[in-house]
Amino acid sequence: MKSISIHIIEGNPHLRSLLGWHLQQAKFSVRRSGSIQQAKPFLEAGQLILVILDADLSDGESLEFCYWLHCYSQSLILMLSARGAESDIVAGLKAGADDYLVKPFGMREFMARVEALSRRFREVNVPLLLDYGQLKINLAQRKVYLQGKKVEFTPQEFSLLYVLAQAQGIALSRLELLRRAWPEAIDNLRTIDTHILSLRKKLEINPKQPQLIQTVRNVGYRLNLELLQQESARSIPKPLSLHESKLS
Repeated sequence: MKSISIHIIEGNPHLRSLLGWHLQQAKFSVRRSGSIQQAKPFLEAGQLILVILDADLSDGESLEFCYWLHCYSQSLILMLSARGAESDIVAGLKAGADDYLVKPFGMREFMARVEALSRRFREVNVPLLLDYGQLKINLAQRKVYLQGKKVEFTPQEFSLLYVLAQAQGIALSRLELLRRAWPEAIDNLRTIDTHILSLRKKLEINPKQPQLIQTVRNVGYRLNLELLQQESARSIPKPLSLHESKLS
């Protein structure tokens, strides 16, 4: 699985160069940046990559940037930091980091962490397009189409819809939806209800009687994939009978 692209965002030029050299020796494709501003244009494309992120960058809030990556891309994130207190590690993981490595660290441990995260790309195998017939979600471009028409969503609405779609029709609690969509808002469960209402206004024929995004009593919410499949089947033209084909 050496075809994975890795983007190193590290403020220390010597460490940045050292990490890049070891990753290239392991046959990874590597890009290096010394700041968030330098890296962001390359990461906005939404490609599936592994990001090595320095938590102590001087040009911006690394935790906020980590959260941005977690919400608006499909990247995995390995956070590096000189801060090793439990509170710092928890903050990094809550911001969306998939792993956290405290400086200084050994290169063998670093490479082992990278290899472990790389295996997750194989295991998850996230598609770039979720196709449910009438509903299509383009993860790379963060666009949604319903019955062939583009529907505009805020970044928060898109994240929530993506989490619902990932659940494959299984009902998720408000807490689980909140944890997956916006981990920084973990204490405000009403955020889910507000954004579910917004999704229904944009996706449902009658938002007051929702059929696509269903409320499951005592559980939470689910995406009604069966409805999409039924609508998709009805939209497929039926083949002509032998009699009809002769008349045509």
